[in-house]
Parts: sequence; C-alpha cells; structure tokens
Amino acid sequence: MIKRNYAYFAATLVSIIYGVTFTVAKDVMPKFVLPFGFILLRVAGSVVLFWAVSFFGPKEKIEAKDFPRIAAAAFFGVALNMLTFFKGLSYTSPIMGAVLMCTTPMIVLVFSALLLRERLSGKKIFGLILGLIGTAVLILYGKSIHNAPKATLGNLLVFVNAISYGFYLIIVKKLMNKYNAFTFVKWIYTFGLLMVFPFGWGEFQAIVWPQIPLGIYYKIGFIVVFSTFLTYLLNLISMRELKPTTVAVFIYLQPLFASVFAIGLGKDEISAVKLIAAVLIFTGVYLVTLVNDTKATS
Repeated sequence: MIKRNYAYFAATLVSIIYGVTFTVAKDVMPKFVLPFGFILLRVAGSVVLFWAVSFFGPKEKIEAKDFPRIAAAAFFGVALNMLTFFKGLSYTSPIMGAVLMCTTPMIVLVFSALLLRERLSGKKIFGLILGLIGTAVLILYGKSIHNAPKATLGNLLVFVNAISYGFYLIIVKKLMNKYNAFTFVKWIYTFGLLMVFPFGWGEFQAIVWPQIPLGIYYKIGFIVVFSTFLTYLLNLISMRELKPTTVAVFIYLQPLFASVFAIGLGKDEISAVKLIAAVLIFTGVYLVTLVNDTKATS
C-alpha cells in the first residue's frame, strides 16, 4: 500500500510539472529557441543526466531481443512525442494544449484493447466518443489568439503527441516488468537523441546564446531537468505499481495546473470553446477510466 501511495504521489507530481511546462516552454520558444532546436537541447541534456545517474543504479544488461522495443519506445516516447508537442505548443495556447493532452487515457484504452486484450464496455465506448467530439471541437474551433498564432495546426500536433505518448505507455510496460528503470531509460533517450538530431540540428545552430536573458536560461534548465529527466523517472516509478490506463488518468490534472499557472501570469485566457471541449473530454476520460484503478498484473 505504501508503494502504491508513492506511485500516486509520483503521478500527481508529474501532472504538476507538466502543467507548469506548458507556460514555461511558451516563454522560451519560438522567440529565443525554435521548437525542434529546443527538443534537441532537451533530449541531449537528458541523455547526459540519465547516463550519469545510471552509474549509481543496478548493473543490468539489456538483452539484444529487447532493443527493438527500446527503439520503438524512443520513437513514440521521445522523438515523435516531443517533436509534435513542442511544435504544436509553439502554435497553440497552454490551456488548449493541456486539455488536448487529456485524450491520452482514452488513447491508452484503445491501444490496451487492441494490444493487451482489455475489454471495452458500452460505457467506455461512449466515453471515447465524447472525448473524440471534445477533441474535434478544440482542434477545429479553438481560436488563434496572441499566444496561439496557428491554433488549429497546433492543436492537431498536440493531439498527435497524445497518441504517440499513449502508445509509448503501452510499449514501455513490458520493459518496466523486466528491468530497473535506470537500465533502459538511458537507452531510450540515446536512441531518441539519434532520431531528433536531424530535425533539431539546424534550429539548434540558429540559437543566439548571448541574446538569451538569464531568466530564459533558468526556464530551459527547468524543461531539461524537471520536465524531462525527473518526470520520466517519476512516470516509470508510478508505472511499476499502476496500470498504463491508470497512469494516463493523471494527465487530466494538467489542465488545472496549466490554467492556474498560465492565467495567473496573464499568458492565457478561458473561452467558451475551451470549456465545452474540456467538459466533453473530461467526461469521456471519467467514463473510460472508471474501473481502471487496479494494479497491472502483466
């Protein structure tokens, strides 16, 4: 029970950090660092941190047959996930981005049904439909504002990010059951670095470092250390005790923290479209995850 409480705490802390990340990242890009350049910086910094910490962890050897799964986890959990998220966030607003991330539990449920043979009840199917309607409303009718110059495209990219992250949660579960987190996460990020390098190198070279204020350096450091390194470790800790669908449920706390932080700093605003979409998505999430609170046994 104590381990389970730690898992819930870890999952909640991840939601708080991610909720703050939506606004912090918007302050950095695209004014000071372009999205793909930021991703390269983020992943490269995390690779250094994960490898450094791994020397203090248990000594395990990855079996050759597991490297394809690690490469797939790197693609969906690092490369596609981060590239679409940061590019989408540069176009949309923090609150719209956070609301769209709440579709992840529904996406995980679909993948769980297809890949892990979990049953889909009528209630869950109805929840999926509601969530998809809410997603469509936000993507199609979320208006562009001063901090969301291309809201429709940005919302679509964030939704692709949610799909990618949902698939990652399914893929990484088997690795979690076989290895200690420090054993394989460094490899996931190493593979991820190789994948994002071609996309981010040009934008990374375009960074004018002397023109970046000290406060922005702190925010870049926050993204690398807390939003990437720490959150991935906390997610892996929570997934040792909880099912992927349960871990995904905590994502719906992100709009709350993202809204409080963004509105408090005057970086975003509430609109009718955001509220309607949020209600539909949250209702859908509630229905599809209503009975997904038991520990995974796979």
